[in-house]
Amino acid sequence: MGQPQNAAGAAVEPESTLLVNRRNMPHEIDGGLAARARLGLVILSSDHTVEYEFHKILQELPGVAVYGARIRNSPNITPETLADMEGRIAQTTDLILPGMPLDSVAYGCTSASMVIGEERVSELIRTARPGVPATNPVTAARAAFAALGMRRIALLTPYSDEINQRMRGYFEACGLGVPVMGSFNEEDDNVAARVSLASIRDAALELGQEDSVDGVFVSCTSLRLIEVVSEIEDALGKPVTSSNHALAWHSLRLAGIDDTVPSQGKLFRESGV
Repeated sequence: MGQPQNAAGAAVEPESTLLVNRRNMPHEIDGGLAARARLGLVILSSDHTVEYEFHKILQELPGVAVYGARIRNSPNITPETLADMEGRIAQTTDLILPGMPLDSVAYGCTSASMVIGEERVSELIRTARPGVPATNPVTAARAAFAALGMRRIALLTPYSDEINQRMRGYFEACGLGVPVMGSFNEEDDNVAARVSLASIRDAALELGQEDSVDGVFVSCTSLRLIEVVSEIEDALGKPVTSSNHALAWHSLRLAGIDDTVPSQGKLFRESGV
């Protein structure tokens, strides 16, 4: 391109747009968004919900932040597609803020944690983050059940009956009773994430009213709960938690954050693990 010209066709010297260039401006370094705790989160590539629910909870806890990386997975929920993620957990964890310390790391898939195994998931996370406390929705749920005194749970899921029965058997092997189950029977994560809050609330109320259960567990990080958890608890008079709800709570407690979050029901009014 030629040199700019004015209306008369004469060459015009370009004006400099750089008027000030101050280097090394005075500044201070503070603790950033995560001055109190930095949580890591491995998120399914198909998940619509877990980040949103973590952020909604953490907005009530200044100085605590969550940082995620997505792991490739199939949106179709089968034992085979769940097991297929095992080889990618460590490398995905390694993508979360490389070089920065984390206070806890969570893997965000309930059914895969059961299929792969809780201890194996934690082992893979610690491969990338040695010494950092690790959790997943199954481990977090069992810790939440203990904190809430839930020994007999109503299990609400979006899964197929094959996965539901495996999950029931898994919890029973851990000493828990699962006398009541219900499912939306949606095997696609992209559909499960769109089950309405009203549907989840109504299903939790229906299952939770059974006298044989101490509380309700809404399984699957795709299903929403946090915006209606207190409403359901008030109606049932029993504790309620979910994969994301318990996972956020456990991640915080493992990171040393014992603050209460009253809007999030009984679990977030409990301290410790």
